[in-house]
Amino acid sequence: MDLLEIHDQFYEGVKKFILASVRDQSVAEDLAQETFVRIGEKINSLRDPAKISSWIFRIAYHLVQDHYRADKKAPREEIHEGLVNVEETPLQKKMEQSEMSQCVQNQLQLLPDSQRTVIILADVMGFTAQEIADVLGISVENAKVRLHRGRKKFKTILEEKCTFEIDERSVLVCEPAIRKEGR
Repeated sequence: MDLLEIHDQFYEGVKKFILASVRDQSVAEDLAQETFVRIGEKINSLRDPAKISSWIFRIAYHLVQDHYRADKKAPREEIHEGLVNVEETPLQKKMEQSEMSQCVQNQLQLLPDSQRTVIILADVMGFTAQEIADVLGISVENAKVRLHRGRKKFKTILEEKCTFEIDERSVLVCEPAIRKEGR
């Protein structure tokens, strides 16, 4: 597989993973590009071509970690499109999904990085426990434990911090509990 094929096959997935992690479109695009620059530089070091996906996402994961270390700050409170795949849907549906996504993403940022990353890899990217383990360099059991604990903690956070209702359009709406109580 040549670099162009690798780019075509993995770019959108890598960008989606990075965007869900950093929540800034321009940073995600920069880090995705940097991921593929590194892939080009290190493609000859890939030992097992069958694990190319895990190898690529591991590079992306490390770039995200480097980004946060360089910034020395918590993820931004800005709202960006991220967790919801909004391709090929009507504008109204996109807006509704984006509104739900914004609230949920804000709460996802409250998880420790190790749990947030496995949730993104499993629930957003659809990775298996083995693939998560390969990306993060941990055991499969550790990946499963982190995912279980992360989902459990995320559920608790959502229950404490959010109010879910079905609005007049029959759309599930997530609002921060604080804002809801302040009405």
